[in-house]
Amino acid sequence: MPNDPRHYQQQYPQYPYYTQPTQQVHQYQYLDRQHQYIPQEPTQQQIHQAVGTHYLYLKNPVLQVVRPWVQYGLNEAQHTSVSHAMTELAAIMYLIGKGYNPRLAHYIVESWEKNEQF
Repeated sequence: MPNDPRHYQQQYPQYPYYTQPTQQVHQYQYLDRQHQYIPQEPTQQQIHQAVGTHYLYLKNPVLQVVRPWVQYGLNEAQHTSVSHAMTELAAIMYLIGKGYNPRLAHYIVESWEKNEQF
């Protein structure tokens, strides 16, 4: 059944050294039945249990992609609001993560705006 949350637990990508997070890592406040949650800062123990040091090789490539967009978001926040800039940045990064070309992702998100609002 596609709407069954257990169905999605099987959809994790199979990266090297991937370990499925433990229940302790998933202590979130749920807002509604669609499983939206408010992320909370994890403890060092939760981080170590979930990922250890397996993903250190991702640090530099990820930060190289993210840094210019963070700068863009900081500049955007000076002209709009922090909430708007973070939403725009998060939407762009989400689309990039889904495989969209960064420029196209940026244009798509900009196309959703009317009068500097989504």
